[in-house]
Amino acid sequence: MQMSFYFSDTVVLLFDFWSVHSPAGMALSVLVILLLSMLYEAVKMGKAMLLRWALLALPRSLSWESVVEPEEGGTGTAQGSWFWYHVGQTLFHVVQVVLGYMVMLAVMSYNAWIFLGAIAGSALGYFMVYPLLGRG
Repeated sequence: MQMSFYFSDTVVLLFDFWSVHSPAGMALSVLVILLLSMLYEAVKMGKAMLLRWALLALPRSLSWESVVEPEEGGTGTAQGSWFWYHVGQTLFHVVQVVLGYMVMLAVMSYNAWIFLGAIAGSALGYFMVYPLLGRG
Protein backbone atom coordinates (compact mmCIF):
# COMPACT_ATOMS: atom_id res chain seq x y z
CA MET A 1 0.00 0.00 0.00
CA GLN A 2 1.22 3.45 -0.94
CA MET A 3 2.12 5.57 2.12
CA SER A 4 2.93 8.88 0.43
CA PHE A 5 0.99 11.04 -2.02
CA TYR A 6 1.33 10.11 -5.67
CA PHE A 7 -0.23 11.25 -8.95
CA SER A 8 -1.75 8.33 -10.83
CA ASP A 9 -4.92 7.44 -12.70
CA THR A 10 -5.07 4.05 -10.95
CA VAL A 11 -6.62 3.73 -7.49
CA VAL A 12 -9.19 1.74 -5.51
CA LEU A 13 -11.53 4.01 -3.51
CA LEU A 14 -13.66 2.98 -0.53
CA PHE A 15 -15.00 -0.25 -2.09
CA ASP A 16 -13.53 -2.98 -4.30
CA PHE A 17 -15.96 -2.11 -7.09
CA TRP A 18 -14.73 1.51 -7.14
CA SER A 19 -11.53 0.66 -8.95
CA VAL A 20 -10.17 3.36 -11.24
CA HIS A 21 -7.89 2.45 -14.16
CA SER A 22 -8.17 5.36 -16.61
CA PRO A 23 -7.87 9.14 -16.74
CA ALA A 24 -11.60 9.47 -17.43
CA GLY A 25 -12.39 7.26 -14.43
CA MET A 26 -10.07 9.34 -12.27
CA ALA A 27 -11.73 12.58 -13.41
CA LEU A 28 -15.15 11.14 -12.56
CA SER A 29 -13.90 9.89 -9.18
CA VAL A 30 -12.41 13.28 -8.34
CA LEU A 31 -15.75 14.87 -9.25
CA VAL A 32 -17.62 12.46 -6.96
CA ILE A 33 -15.24 13.18 -4.05
CA LEU A 34 -15.52 16.91 -4.75
CA LEU A 35 -19.33 16.64 -4.58
CA LEU A 36 -19.17 14.56 -1.37
CA SER A 37 -16.97 17.26 0.20
CA MET A 38 -19.41 19.96 -0.89
CA LEU A 39 -22.32 17.95 0.52
CA TYR A 40 -20.42 17.59 3.81
CA GLU A 41 -20.15 21.38 4.07
CA ALA A 42 -23.85 21.79 3.21
CA VAL A 43 -24.88 19.29 5.90
CA LYS A 44 -22.64 21.06 8.41
CA MET A 45 -24.35 24.35 7.56
CA GLY A 46 -27.79 22.73 7.74
CA LYS A 47 -26.99 21.44 11.21
CA ALA A 48 -25.95 24.93 12.31
CA MET A 49 -29.14 26.45 10.87
CA LEU A 50 -31.30 23.86 12.63
CA LEU A 51 -29.60 24.65 15.94
CA ARG A 52 -30.21 28.36 15.34
CA TRP A 53 -33.91 27.74 14.62
CA ALA A 54 -34.19 25.57 17.72
CA LEU A 55 -32.71 28.28 19.91
CA LEU A 56 -34.90 30.97 18.35
CA ALA A 57 -38.00 28.80 18.85
CA LEU A 58 -37.48 28.69 22.61
CA PRO A 59 -39.24 31.46 24.52
CA ARG A 60 -36.84 33.96 26.06
CA SER A 61 -38.17 33.27 29.57
CA LEU A 62 -37.58 29.55 29.16
CA SER A 63 -34.47 28.13 30.78
CA TRP A 64 -32.61 24.96 29.86
CA GLU A 65 -33.75 23.30 33.10
CA SER A 66 -37.41 23.76 32.16
CA VAL A 67 -36.79 22.11 28.80
CA VAL A 68 -35.06 19.12 30.36
CA GLU A 69 -37.39 18.85 33.38
CA PRO A 70 -40.70 20.63 32.71
CA GLU A 71 -42.79 21.78 35.63
CA GLU A 72 -45.64 19.55 36.72
CA GLY A 73 -48.88 20.47 35.05
CA GLY A 74 -47.04 22.25 32.21
CA THR A 75 -48.05 21.73 28.61
CA GLY A 76 -44.62 20.54 27.54
CA THR A 77 -44.90 22.16 24.10
CA ALA A 78 -41.40 23.63 24.37
CA GLN A 79 -40.08 20.24 25.39
CA GLY A 80 -41.86 18.54 22.49
CA SER A 81 -40.56 20.94 19.87
CA TRP A 82 -37.08 20.86 21.39
CA PHE A 83 -37.15 17.05 21.15
CA TRP A 84 -37.89 17.17 17.39
CA TYR A 85 -35.14 19.73 16.83
CA HIS A 86 -32.81 17.37 18.71
CA VAL A 87 -33.87 14.43 16.51
CA GLY A 88 -33.16 16.55 13.43
CA GLN A 89 -29.77 17.56 14.81
CA THR A 90 -28.96 13.91 15.48
CA LEU A 91 -29.86 12.90 11.92
CA PHE A 92 -27.80 15.74 10.47
CA HIS A 93 -24.90 14.68 12.70
CA VAL A 94 -25.05 11.05 11.51
CA VAL A 95 -25.05 12.14 7.85
CA GLN A 96 -22.16 14.53 8.55
CA VAL A 97 -20.08 11.80 10.22
CA VAL A 98 -20.73 9.30 7.41
CA LEU A 99 -19.79 11.83 4.71
CA GLY A 100 -16.73 12.97 6.65
CA TYR A 101 -15.43 9.43 7.08
CA MET A 102 -16.06 8.60 3.42
CA VAL A 103 -14.06 11.63 2.27
CA MET A 104 -11.33 10.89 4.82
CA LEU A 105 -11.01 7.27 3.71
CA ALA A 106 -10.88 8.35 0.06
CA VAL A 107 -8.06 10.78 0.88
CA MET A 108 -6.27 7.97 2.71
CA SER A 109 -5.82 6.27 -0.67
CA TYR A 110 -2.91 8.77 -0.90
CA ASN A 111 -3.85 9.64 -4.46
CA ALA A 112 -3.01 13.31 -4.92
CA TRP A 113 -5.87 13.87 -7.41
CA ILE A 114 -8.41 12.59 -4.90
CA PHE A 115 -6.84 14.74 -2.18
CA LEU A 116 -7.06 17.85 -4.37
CA GLY A 117 -10.69 17.02 -5.21
CA ALA A 118 -11.55 16.77 -1.50
CA ILE A 119 -9.84 20.09 -0.73
CA ALA A 120 -11.47 21.85 -3.70
CA GLY A 121 -14.89 20.45 -2.74
CA SER A 122 -14.51 21.63 0.82
CA ALA A 123 -13.50 25.12 -0.32
CA LEU A 124 -16.31 25.35 -2.90
CA GLY A 125 -18.86 23.98 -0.46
CA TYR A 126 -17.89 26.47 2.22
CA PHE A 127 -17.88 29.32 -0.29
CA MET A 128 -21.33 28.42 -1.62
CA VAL A 129 -23.31 27.49 1.51
CA TYR A 130 -22.06 29.62 4.35
CA PRO A 131 -23.50 32.89 3.01
CA LEU A 132 -26.89 31.16 3.38
CA LEU A 133 -26.37 30.87 7.14
CA GLY A 134 -27.13 34.56 7.66
CA ARG A 135 -30.39 34.30 5.70
CA GLY A 136 -31.98 31.68 7.99
